[in-house]
Amino acid sequence: MAAGSVNPFNLSDSEEEAERRPNVTTDTQRSPNGGASSGPPGNPFATPVDTEPPTLLLSSNRTSPSAEGLSVSAAATAAMTGGTGDTRVSIDAIAAQLLRDQYILTALELHTEMLEAGRELPRLRDYFSNPGNFERQSGTPPASKDQGLGPGGPLNRAGSISTLDSLDFARYSDDGNRETDERVTVLEFELRKAKETIQALRANLTQAAESELTSQERKKHKSSVEFQDPIRQLEKRALNFLVNEYLLRNEYKLAAITFSDENDDQDFELWDDVGLNIPKPPDLLQLYRNGGSVASSPRETVDVAVSMELGDLPGNYTSQEQSKKPDLLQQQQTELVQELEYQIGLLNTEKESLAEQIRKMHSEIQILKRCASSPPSAPLDLGGCPTSGPSSTDSSDLPSTRPLDNGQYLDIRAGSTAEDSADPPMTQSSPQPQTQSHGKLKSRGPVHFDQPNRKLSPAFQQALLSFCRMSSDSRLGAEVSRIADSEESVMLMLGRCLPHIVPNVLLAKREELIPLILCTACLHPEARERDQLLHILFNLIKRPDDEQRQMILTGCVAFARHVGPTRVEAELLPQCWEQINHKYPERRLLVAESCGALAPYLPKEIRSSLVLSMLQQMLAEDKADMVREAVVKSLGIIMAYIDDPDKYSQGLELMLLSLADPSERVVSATHQVFIPAFAAWTTELGILHTTLIPSLLTRIEKLLLVGGEHGLDEHKLHMYLSALQSLIPPLFAVVLQNAPFTSRAKLHGDVPAIEVTRFPRPASPLQDVATIVGSRETVSVLLSLYDHQLEHEGTTGWDSLLWVVNQLLPQLIEIVGRINVTSSTCVHEFSRFFWRLCRTFGKIFTNTKVKPQFQEILRLSEENVDASTGNGILTKATVPIYATGVLTCYNQEEDRKLLVGFLEDVMTTLSLSHAPLDSLKASFVELGANPAYHELLLTVLWYGVVHTSALVRCTAARMFELLVKGVNETLVAQRVVPALITLSSDPEISVRISTIPAFGTIMETVTQKELLERVKMQLESFLEDPQYQDQHSLHMEIIRTFGRVGPNAEPRFRDEFVLPHLHKLALGNNSQTVEAKRIDIATQLFEAYSALSCCFISEEVMVNHFLPGLRCLRADMEQLSAEHEVILSSMIRECEIKIENRSIGDAQGSLSIASSLVGEDAKTKFLSKMGQLTTSGAMLANVFQRKK
Repeated sequence: MAAGSVNPFNLSDSEEEAERRPNVTTDTQRSPNGGASSGPPGNPFATPVDTEPPTLLLSSNRTSPSAEGLSVSAAATAAMTGGTGDTRVSIDAIAAQLLRDQYILTALELHTEMLEAGRELPRLRDYFSNPGNFERQSGTPPASKDQGLGPGGPLNRAGSISTLDSLDFARYSDDGNRETDERVTVLEFELRKAKETIQALRANLTQAAESELTSQERKKHKSSVEFQDPIRQLEKRALNFLVNEYLLRNEYKLAAITFSDENDDQDFELWDDVGLNIPKPPDLLQLYRNGGSVASSPRETVDVAVSMELGDLPGNYTSQEQSKKPDLLQQQQTELVQELEYQIGLLNTEKESLAEQIRKMHSEIQILKRCASSPPSAPLDLGGCPTSGPSSTDSSDLPSTRPLDNGQYLDIRAGSTAEDSADPPMTQSSPQPQTQSHGKLKSRGPVHFDQPNRKLSPAFQQALLSFCRMSSDSRLGAEVSRIADSEESVMLMLGRCLPHIVPNVLLAKREELIPLILCTACLHPEARERDQLLHILFNLIKRPDDEQRQMILTGCVAFARHVGPTRVEAELLPQCWEQINHKYPERRLLVAESCGALAPYLPKEIRSSLVLSMLQQMLAEDKADMVREAVVKSLGIIMAYIDDPDKYSQGLELMLLSLADPSERVVSATHQVFIPAFAAWTTELGILHTTLIPSLLTRIEKLLLVGGEHGLDEHKLHMYLSALQSLIPPLFAVVLQNAPFTSRAKLHGDVPAIEVTRFPRPASPLQDVATIVGSRETVSVLLSLYDHQLEHEGTTGWDSLLWVVNQLLPQLIEIVGRINVTSSTCVHEFSRFFWRLCRTFGKIFTNTKVKPQFQEILRLSEENVDASTGNGILTKATVPIYATGVLTCYNQEEDRKLLVGFLEDVMTTLSLSHAPLDSLKASFVELGANPAYHELLLTVLWYGVVHTSALVRCTAARMFELLVKGVNETLVAQRVVPALITLSSDPEISVRISTIPAFGTIMETVTQKELLERVKMQLESFLEDPQYQDQHSLHMEIIRTFGRVGPNAEPRFRDEFVLPHLHKLALGNNSQTVEAKRIDIATQLFEAYSALSCCFISEEVMVNHFLPGLRCLRADMEQLSAEHEVILSSMIRECEIKIENRSIGDAQGSLSIASSLVGEDAKTKFLSKMGQLTTSGAMLANVFQRKK
């Protein structure tokens, strides 16, 4: 047979061949120098004769490769080759045999020599370059371990073997000296490690032999109960290993380090270092738990009867028997105690098993109840109603206790190996699932499978079954091969599988996993897994939308209800804290909403400390409006669950911080949620009307005090007033609930319904008085008693209402008198506040408590008006706020008459006193914004039109200017213009002049041509009538009105009427002899022309009227004001340039058609040239190069 046909893997001996050759038992070693061989001359596997005795004689029944195997292989090789001596085996076959028989060092030498010869073997190169070949293998045969050879021997324990793949022989020089030195060093190190291991094994055997006591010493100490044999070296090393393992497992790292240093002669990493053929015992904990059961069980003893002849007994037997009777009695008692202890153990085990069954049955009953109450769904055995239960056991067997995890699984991986086991007592039977029939759980015995009547070897059968391609080595394979049969094992399985499932689910459908994650997190027994699942829940969706966040919040609330406050604090809150600074606002929004949703389920200490601090931080630092809005709402919920009075100041600070937020959404949420909740808490504390509202009033007073010097901060005023306005419903609820009639409020019979308009429309349900008190029926009963008490019985003993009447109202009226009447914002804010206050407290309260206090201050007489300084009360903001905030609360006839009478009296009083009309104007502006009061205001003005006093008529004429802007054109035509025409023909020239601003406003706002013509005729009469030629004040008013309404008036009216008359007035002013009048007219003309210069003016009007008027005005300003003259010169130049540009543009208009054609032609050529460029930018640059 040719050498190439030799199969190297068939050259080694099997175990059966070794048994058939019992004579070959001598250990042989390969000679280092390759000495004389006893085999055939041409056989490379011949075994050299070793004349030295073995260093350590061990058992010869070994299965690891040895020289014996090589000898037999040589014989087999010789037999296969037919005995010919010149047949050669290939080098690759030799290398394969060396690797197969684990001659690693020899193979390494062969590999090195082949490299030096330039003939590298791929097999050896691949083997030594793979570090996995030198790692410790778990499946080492015991014989190999005994010998210290093979995969489990000192070769694998040596640290340098794992680095053989790192030996790069190609990097050395060609002379080979350094390569040889490196190889020698490695081999010397391996040899030294092997000798050290052999010496340690020798020492173990020697110390074990020396430590055994002689039989005489044992007999001498046998009677002593307290005597213990001295510890052997082997036992000491084993105990040291177990102690070190216990210290490391329980995190006693420093103690373990110290213990290892004190026993530096022992390797605590490997149990093989303890001794030879020593199986590793259980750990210290198991030894401690099993320490009481060391004595043999009575079930393990067998009674044996032995008979002896009397003659065989020793002579002193009779005397010895008498002395041994007490010993026998004591021994019987000991056995009896042991038997009883054994029975007690059996009963305790059975008790625990029954208790476990009871617990499982209880849980199954609860699940069955839930299944019966829930609607029918698709049948699912494992998910909904579990059908598992404890498996039945034989009465003769000991009740087995299940492990925590894998004992509750049906492991299909153990099926074949358990059935084929040769030792029946060692067969592992897994608990089997139980079926559910008609709502009852029935136990099922072990499943038995029919075995074929074949005589296959277990190894062959196992190898045959391996072709079924069942994968149980991977993580998923391990999960698939085990079927859970209890709730706890299902939770454990879900906890392991969900982290791998979630990343592979589409983002749009991940909310479908929320119920599964939450159920697993609720019921999983391990805290670390629960934390991981909740982390997955909060990171389930990258940017959850509203619906997804609602699902997650619903799940969190369900989780909190199920697990209680302690686990909510320990497991859910850390997830919120981790997301507080997340980069996505949707995730921070989820945190803000979670804090509010979980507030009812948290410990009260956590609510008022950690959660409150988290929300306060987010409110102050978060940049997203929607996040801060959610924070404010959650703060409102927190305020409903805080019962620590010391947190009031922090709550007030949060309220003010929320109100000052720049986002309107956040401020709105503050009024809708936070302030009502905070007010409810202060109501319980009894400090709503004694602390909270006075603190806001104090802030308003300080704001007005500072505003008098540096200007009022209207934003802060609006903030405080809006907060007070949101506190009105809680304040009224306090008044109702603390009234003298509260004890008489009973819900019986027909309860009168509350009028729809009884209360102002609340900003949110939390500001509804019915919601605050409890129900609409309760509020209805209380309101009827409230009105009856105010109308008939008074306020005696009613502390809360007396505080409103005697402290709140006077302080508010005083504040109102200090605000600036010209600030329409402040007037509007206070007006709305008083309106809501009066509407909430009712008509009787307004008529009997609020109006009298205002009327006491606003005594309508000339004594209340200081004409010289204008500091009277009628000139303050008290007038418009009383008129628009108190008198407009109710819209019945008597209320309207009262309002009309008040405004008429104020107009008359201010006119006759020559006082400023700012308070009356503010009233008209505030009331004029509501069309419902236009008729009422026109009635008041008509009263002024027909008044006997010219001063009152002048005031009425000026008020028309304010009213025209908001009144529809029908009322203007029917009511306003007739009144103004009546006043324009008034005998008093001042009255006629007062109508000019109103006429100008009509020209600015009205579009009806008839009205515009009537107004134009009236104004033209003022300008053309000779009687007004010398009326300086009339000319001033006309010029002022033209400058105000000209830019917004109709262009035709501006070009044909305004600009020509301004030109005439400017031309006439040049001949004015009175310098003061000339300066006044020139100044007003300058303002009018400055406003009109921004309008589009035709060239004809520009040339004929605008430029001539400017030149006339410049002539006046050259003598009166040099600064104005420079500005006018600039305006004239700009107008002249505009005229020149327009003329040039007209001249170029004839060429526009030709130029457009030329332009189109050039553009077409350029684009066609650009379209030819299809390659690089260099070509684009060539287009713009100049031709040479």
